[in-house]
Amino acid sequence: MTTPDLVFGGCLVLGGGLLLLTLIFDDLFGGFLNAIHLGFDLGGVSPTPLVLGFVAMFGIGGLIGEHSFGLGVGPATLVGVVAGLLGAGVVFGSFKVLRQAESTDTFSLQDMVGSSGRVAVAIPANRYGSVLISFAGASHNMGATADAEIPAGRVVKVIGVAGNNLVVESTPVSTAEGARSDA
Repeated sequence: MTTPDLVFGGCLVLGGGLLLLTLIFDDLFGGFLNAIHLGFDLGGVSPTPLVLGFVAMFGIGGLIGEHSFGLGVGPATLVGVVAGLLGAGVVFGSFKVLRQAESTDTFSLQDMVGSSGRVAVAIPANRYGSVLISFAGASHNMGATADAEIPAGRVVKVIGVAGNNLVVESTPVSTAEGARSDA
């Protein structure tokens, strides 16, 4: 294995691997790579994935230039730079689309007051259980408390907030009998 093969291959493995980890484990792995973050964004995209995309594609381009086209180290490096710029552009476009797909709407627990949900874990009187509630386009499993015991499966209404938990009350159970006539 030649030195250019090691350099181009190392760029491919290192850049591609770190880019993949950034894409999959952004919340966990992103903090580690924030050391590379230079304090600015490019169109809402951190420069870290752009650099990693460039490095990975530089490696691929260099290997292709050297082995497929039979170029020397200098021209293969130039092919690597062009491929790296294209790769950084693709990463920029991909991360820009992903960033735009994220929701910017935030809400507080207080916004849930008045909403209905279903008890997931029974709520003993003045103790805690959990409620499944659909709010702001997503399902949330929230801690909940109530003054009276509420069994699992019962529909409840949020009437307040206590710390990080919802305060709920049972809604009246409707019967399947309907109205009766005494005539």
